[in-house]
Order: sequence, then C-alpha cells, then structure tokens
Amino acid sequence: MNPARPDIREQLLHRIATALTSGPHPHTAGSVAAQEVPAKDQHGRAPHSYRTTGTLDTRERLDLFTDRLHDYKAGVHPCTPHTLTATVTGLLDQRAVHQLVLPPRSPVDLGDWPGQRRHDTPDAPLTPTDLDTADTVLTGCATAIAETGTIVLDAGPDQGRRMITLIPDHHIVVVHAHQIVQTIPEALHRLDPTRPLTWISGPSATSDIELSRVEGVHGPRRLDVVLVGPTDETS
Repeated sequence: MNPARPDIREQLLHRIATALTSGPHPHTAGSVAAQEVPAKDQHGRAPHSYRTTGTLDTRERLDLFTDRLHDYKAGVHPCTPHTLTATVTGLLDQRAVHQLVLPPRSPVDLGDWPGQRRHDTPDAPLTPTDLDTADTVLTGCATAIAETGTIVLDAGPDQGRRMITLIPDHHIVVVHAHQIVQTIPEALHRLDPTRPLTWISGPSATSDIELSRVEGVHGPRRLDVVLVGPTDETS
C-alpha cells in the first residue's frame, strides 16, 4: 500500500462524519418541514452530491487498482503493450496450462504458444463439460474501477459469454491502463446497462459457511490480472 495515499477506510469514515454534521439533524424538531425537496431535472432525476469523477492521474489509478487487487489475493502481472504476449504466454507456462478457453476474439496474440486453444463462438459454443475440463479462460474486460479493485465484463467480443468466465477454475483477464477509472459512477458511464454485466472483485470466495473462507464457489478460485501500462515503466 502506498503510504502517501490515505487509507480508504479513513476516507470513508471522514465522508460519513462530514455528511452527518453538514446538515440539520433528522430528529431536530421542525427539521423535516424546513428541508426543501430537491427539484428533479428535465429527465426526472433528482440531483446528487456524491462524486462522479475521480482526481487521480493514470499512474495513481494504476497504483490504487494494484493495491486493491493484492488485497483480494489476485495475481497482478504488469507489462507494456510490447511485452503483453510474452507476459501472458509466460503466465500460461508458469500455471502449466494445457487447455485454454478463449472468447470469439482473443485479447492477446498468443504467438506460437503450444497449448490447446478452444474458442467459444456463437456458431460453436462450448458446453459446460468442455469448460469444466479446461485449465484456464483468457479474456479482456470492458472497464475496471481503481477504488474497489473491480473488473467489469460486458460480453464483448474479447470477453465472450458469462459462462466461460464462471466455470473454469482459473481466469486470466487483460486490463489496459486506459480502461481503469477511479470511481464506480465513472465506470457506469462507460457501460451499457442493457448488456450482461459481470462484476469481478478478486477470485470467487465466500465466508457464509461457518465464517470460513471458501474459494471457487461461484467462479474461478484463481484470478490473474495482466495489467498493461501506458509506458515502458512497469513499476
């Protein structure tokens, strides 16, 4: 964690404290009557006071996103556009991947990687059994959120059907620096709400069973994020 950046918990507590002290107390006599109902705009939307834009630059967003991914125990593999293929194929070799599932359009040129590649396409969709026997799925993403460490898929050509990212035990996702925003509202502005959206915050895990962490219940147990920076700097 970058010591120069305030802890997210302290930021949230500060915002809550500010909100609680900046207006009339809800139990003060007459306060409800004194408050004006905010006027809606021409589209029927009420005004809001929460942040809709971030203040971090590209490097700061990358650093914050990386911190969040580490918190979620996801693998983070920084690279540049020039080293993307080598980074992904090296990761496939490191994980001993033999059978790889790909969306209709691969997010990476895999070059001469020798493993078996199985494309899931509308004309030839893979079955649940096909996906269950695969080692890994490789996809791109629609956008990513630095503050929450969340990756969003929208079933685009380089992401494919939601099914292919839920059944295999290992998911490698390629995230480019320009796809990372700071806040959730910024991400929502980039997304089409009519598309099937999958929000990923780390490997699949739950603590519902006797408060013990169990991984792989609702999706892959392992998540590796290949983070493509905008320059030759990968730190």
